[in-house]
Amino acid sequence: MNDTGFGSVLRARVIFAVIIGFFCISVFQLFNMQILQGKTYTVKANENSIKPIYQVAPRGVFYDRYHRILVGNKPTFTLRIIPAQFKRELSPYIENILGMKPGYIDRILKQTQQYSPYIPRRIAKDVPFNVIAWYEENSDKLPGVDYVVETQRDYSYGVNASHMFGYTKEIPPDILRKKKDEYMMGDEIGFVGLEKTYENFLRGEKGVKYVLVDSRQKIIGNYKNGELDKPAIKGYDLILSIDKDAQMVAESAFVDKRGAVVAIEPSTGEILAFLSSPQYNLADFASVTPNEVWKKLNLDKDKPLFNRATMSIYSPGSTFKMVSALAALEEGIIDTNYRTYCGGGFQFGNRFFKCLHVHGTVDIETSIEKSCNTFYYQLALKIGIEKWSEYAKKLGFGKKTGVDISEESPGIVPTKEFYDKVFGKDRWPKGILVSLGIGQGELSVTPIQLAQYAAILANYGKTAKPHFLKGYVETKTGRYVEIKPEYFDVGISKHTFDIVRRAMYKVVNGAGTATNIRMPDIEIAGKTGTAQNPHGNDHAIFIGFAPYKNPKIAIAVIVENAGFGSVAAAPIARDIIKAYLKKDKFKMEQPRYLSKVSDFRKSKNEN
Repeated sequence: MNDTGFGSVLRARVIFAVIIGFFCISVFQLFNMQILQGKTYTVKANENSIKPIYQVAPRGVFYDRYHRILVGNKPTFTLRIIPAQFKRELSPYIENILGMKPGYIDRILKQTQQYSPYIPRRIAKDVPFNVIAWYEENSDKLPGVDYVVETQRDYSYGVNASHMFGYTKEIPPDILRKKKDEYMMGDEIGFVGLEKTYENFLRGEKGVKYVLVDSRQKIIGNYKNGELDKPAIKGYDLILSIDKDAQMVAESAFVDKRGAVVAIEPSTGEILAFLSSPQYNLADFASVTPNEVWKKLNLDKDKPLFNRATMSIYSPGSTFKMVSALAALEEGIIDTNYRTYCGGGFQFGNRFFKCLHVHGTVDIETSIEKSCNTFYYQLALKIGIEKWSEYAKKLGFGKKTGVDISEESPGIVPTKEFYDKVFGKDRWPKGILVSLGIGQGELSVTPIQLAQYAAILANYGKTAKPHFLKGYVETKTGRYVEIKPEYFDVGISKHTFDIVRRAMYKVVNGAGTATNIRMPDIEIAGKTGTAQNPHGNDHAIFIGFAPYKNPKIAIAVIVENAGFGSVAAAPIARDIIKAYLKKDKFKMEQPRYLSKVSDFRKSKNEN
C-alpha cells in the first residue's frame, strides 16, 4: 500500500478535490459579486448609507376674485415611525401621549406592511408642541420615531364652502397602485371638490434632502454637501371667481337651514357664490380625521357630506314656467296677444288642476308676473311633449352643466320616449303634461342648473359653462394664466327673451309674487317657486338676476321645506345680490396678479 502524508492516496485525492472545489466556488462568487451583480450591490450599499428625506410641497392657495385668501396653509408637526427601527413595545406609550386608542399604531403598520420597512409611516398630524417637546427629551429612547414640519390646510379665513373646496386625504392604496409613478405612500391627494379637480395645479413638487446614515440609520451628515438636494416647490395658487362677501352672506343665511345657493356672473359663467347646506367643517379634514367624526357625518339624517348644489334634484315648480313661455313664443304657438281665463284652476278629464288664485284674463307677461298655474296647464298641452322637452334641454336641463367639480347630477327631463317606456307607446295619460307645465311631475333639476338657467335668461341666451377657476399663478415664474370660459348660445331670439325678461321684472317691480324684495337702487328680475315635496313641506325657490338692464349676477336659491319661495328664498337672493353689487369695488385690494397679466400680455405683444 502506498503511503503519503495524508494517509491513503484516495484520501489525499478527496481532500485535494474539496480544496479545489471551494476555490472554484469562491472565485465564481467573487466574479458574481464584483462583475455580474456589482451594480446591484453598490446600490444596496448606498441605500444603507444614503437616506433620502422627502419634503412635502405646500399646496397652492385659494383666492377669491379680488385676491382675498379663502383657503391657505399653516405649518404643522407630523409624527412618523420607521418600521424597521421601531420597537413595538413602545406603541402604548406613544398612543397614550397622543390620546390614541390602543392598537392604533399596530393597525397603521399592518395596513402598510407591503411597503419598505424603511419608508416612514405618518402616525399623527397636527401634533401639539408639548408632544414634540416630550419627544425631544426622550428621542434616544424612541428608536424609529421622528417628526417633520409639514403644512396643512388653514380654513380660518371666514368662509367654509366645504362642498366647493372639498378636502385632501392620504392617498388610498387603490389609487396609489394606479399612480405609483406620481405619488408615494403617505402623500395626500385632493379627494373631492376643487381640491380634486385641480390636484395637478395644487400639489406642487416634492423636495428631497440626501443624508448619510450609519448602520443604525442615525444621520451622520449631508450627502455630497447637499449638491443633489431639491427644495419643495409650492403648488400653483388658484384665483377663483367666488366673491367672498357674497359667499359669507350665503353661509350666514343658511345656518340651521337645508338647501343650496348658486350665483353666477351671466356673461362669463363665473360662479360668485356656492353653497350646499348643511355643510361639514373643513377643519375636521385638515389633518387625520377621527373615525368618530366620519361616523357622525355619515349617520347625520341631514346628510352634510352630500352636495345639494350639484347633486340634489328638486322639482323646479313655477320657476320653470319661463321654459314653456320661451318655447311657445319662439315656436309661434302663441304671441303677446294670446290670452286665457283663470277661474281658479283647469279641468282636464276627470281631474281639476288648481291655481293659487282666480287671476281672470291672463296674457303671457301677467302669467309669469302673477304665477298663474291655469295659463301653464293649458300652454303645456298646446306645446306638446316633444317641443317642451326640446326647450327644457336647450336651456340646460336634463344634462350636467360641466361645472369644474366632478360631483354632479344630470337631473331628469321627461320625454315622449321616457313616458312610452314607462306606460307603453302613446298610452301615457296626457294629464302628465299638464303637471309638467308648472314644473312638477317627473321633472327634476339641480340648483346649479337653475342658476345657469337664470344666467341664460339674464344674458339673452348667451353665457358660458359654470366654473370656479378664473386663472392660476405659476409658482416658478409668478406668471398669471387666465382660463378661457366655454361659451354657448341657446339660439332663442332676443325678441322672445325680451318678453319673458319684462315679465320677470314685474314679478319684483310690478304686482308680482316677489315685491317684498324690491330695492330702490338695484332692479332685480326674478321668479318665485313653491315646489311640491312628497316627503314633507314644500321647498321654497327663487331664481333671478340683477341689475335688470345690465345683469351682473344671476342666482338660484332653494330652501328645503320652507314653504313659499317669496318668503323664504327670495330675501336670501336679495341679500346676496346686494352684497355683491353694492360693495365699493374701487376700495378693494388691487389683485397683484393683474399686473402680472398686463406684463405677460405686453411681453407677448413685444415678441
